[in-house]
Amino acid sequence: MKNCRPRLQFRGGWLLAIITTLTATPVIAQTANFGTLTLSKNFEPAQARVEGFTGGSYSLSAISNRDRAQKACIGFAAPTPDHIMVLQKDFPQLTIQIDSNNNDTTLLIQGPDKTTIRCGDDTGKSKDASISDRNWKSGTYRIWVGTFNPGMKRDYTLTVEQQ
Repeated sequence: MKNCRPRLQFRGGWLLAIITTLTATPVIAQTANFGTLTLSKNFEPAQARVEGFTGGSYSLSAISNRDRAQKACIGFAAPTPDHIMVLQKDFPQLTIQIDSNNNDTTLLIQGPDKTTIRCGDDTGKSKDASISDRNWKSGTYRIWVGTFNPGMKRDYTLTVEQQ
């Protein structure tokens, strides 16, 4: 019995170390499916372009039913963000646009405070999603690119433009 006690303490020490590591890792450290954009004032267009593909079955309305402008948050994507966008400064106006050759895409962007949500769907006559909005505060944004139907694989390019 005395030999069992040290092994239990050793195992408990490993378990405690694993739990501590997992709980100490910030949620935002989670990597994006396709890449990170880091943007400062007067960024070059090439810095604000990333590619990816859709294909998840996670309902974006599970993150939020409506955004800050009361637009519906719709579509299906992967549960983890497709992209991370780090704004090093505040931006008065940004447009985030998807180009998927006019497939039916959607967008959800979660702000650094996790409560500011922006959602986008069709852009004019195009089925590609976009969001054009004011008052982008510096910080880390999580971006999901979805499709209207779950599991649809669509290649896309995401671009960010400043006005």
